[in-house]
Amino acid sequence: MSSITTLITRLQGFVNGGGNGFQVRYIQGSDSSPSPLSSWPLANSDRRLLCKAFKYMDDVVKQCQSPRLNLKNSPPFILDILPDTYSQLMFIFTQNNNVLRENEYLRIFLDNMQQKCKDLKAEFPSGNFIGDKFRITKREAEDFWQQYFPKKSIVPWSQFLQALETAHNYSMQRLESTTLKTTIDLTANDHISNFEFDVFTRLFYPWKTLLRNWQLLTTNHPGYVAFLTYDEVKKRLEKLSKKPGSYVFRLSCTRPGQWAIGYVAPDGKIYQTIPQNKSLIQALHEGSKEGFYMYPNGRDKDIDLSTIMEVPQADRVMVTSEQYELYCEMGTTFELCKICDDNEKNIKIEPCGHLLCSSCLSTWQDSENGNTCPFCRYEIKGTNRVIIDRFRPPKKEHKRSSVPTLQKISPPKPDPKHVSAAEVNLLLLDDLPVAPPPLPPRPTPRTNLLKKEHSYVNIKELLAEGLVLPVRVEPVIASPTVPSEHAPLPPATSAESTDRGDEYINTLNFLD
Repeated sequence: MSSITTLITRLQGFVNGGGNGFQVRYIQGSDSSPSPLSSWPLANSDRRLLCKAFKYMDDVVKQCQSPRLNLKNSPPFILDILPDTYSQLMFIFTQNNNVLRENEYLRIFLDNMQQKCKDLKAEFPSGNFIGDKFRITKREAEDFWQQYFPKKSIVPWSQFLQALETAHNYSMQRLESTTLKTTIDLTANDHISNFEFDVFTRLFYPWKTLLRNWQLLTTNHPGYVAFLTYDEVKKRLEKLSKKPGSYVFRLSCTRPGQWAIGYVAPDGKIYQTIPQNKSLIQALHEGSKEGFYMYPNGRDKDIDLSTIMEVPQADRVMVTSEQYELYCEMGTTFELCKICDDNEKNIKIEPCGHLLCSSCLSTWQDSENGNTCPFCRYEIKGTNRVIIDRFRPPKKEHKRSSVPTLQKISPPKPDPKHVSAAEVNLLLLDDLPVAPPPLPPRPTPRTNLLKKEHSYVNIKELLAEGLVLPVRVEPVIASPTVPSEHAPLPPATSAESTDRGDEYINTLNFLD
């Protein structure tokens, strides 16, 4: 508690005009210690409003230090929120002393100091008011705000409710609208800021069923426990530890716009988780099928969400010709994830709009800086599926040849009255078909005959029958290395020299 006491001392010295409380630089990002409030050129009404806000913070810190409250250091811890809120306020006023005269939002905020510091940081991320430049995560919600409240960052509740009913074609009863106000109006100041509207739409999207989802998950669902803290949820589920599958869900206090689900595991232990990249309805439905979320707040009967579960429509991204040419020069494609360089992009980070694959996003979110975009380090407030329409370059047309096509020019036919016999024959030839006549069948090549077996016949018997066969005489090549083409005759014996007897000859030596 010593840090809180030091904060109170500094705060009192700052408000009362003493400079001793701020000898040490306290505000991150400033070059010098803030000067006392009395030295700032503020209007009397602005100074009273600021002093009242600081006094309110002082009273809350003193009350929280009372041992009778027995406060536990469990987020959201008020003694952590107040110093952070005070530091952010000092940073804002050191950037612009006239901010209260120019900004309606800050005046309303100081009238309701119970607003969380995250709301203040969202509207003044760097000490300067961003106003209508604040990024609303869901595209349909952004279009709604720009249509009904252009150039505004905060509007009265009655004006906001009327626009919401008109956009959804739905009329609320008084009790129903009061319940809705407690869900959206986090500051309880009868005004709705674009930050509060962004938190609400992220909790109950898709946009077209926004009010139906809100009714089902809050007023009609027994598992909704609103703004309970982590320790309070744990204490409630400890009573249901003998009934695995019991669960409750609440708005996350540390991550606005996200849900926290507490449940009793099959081993009786209590766990709390924050669903990522999916709506609460989808998370509860999937958990019910897996046996984790069966009994809302310990009740035996669960609500069937399968009939109303609706996956948000995927956004379509059209690749332009400039993007196509740029990525072609780099040797890659627009569709390829630039982290793994393997899978195609199918997830868009909201609201910055960077694209990557679902596998890389899951791995990144499990890392230390997983709550920010891996490319621009902007806070990840949501995701949505994306379909990329590839760019199809036009087909290149072949240029026609400049050489003119040659055409056959027929000579003029002569007059039939003065035609000679030779010219008549030429005219008849012109009328004949262009195709040539078919070729006659080719004779069997002689090489095939060489493949036949050698056959020998008796010459005397052939001569007796009157058959005279011409003999083909071939020169004999006296080369021992070249084998004879035909088989040699059997060698002559001694008897053949005196009595030749029957004479045989190779028939392949005869010509046809």
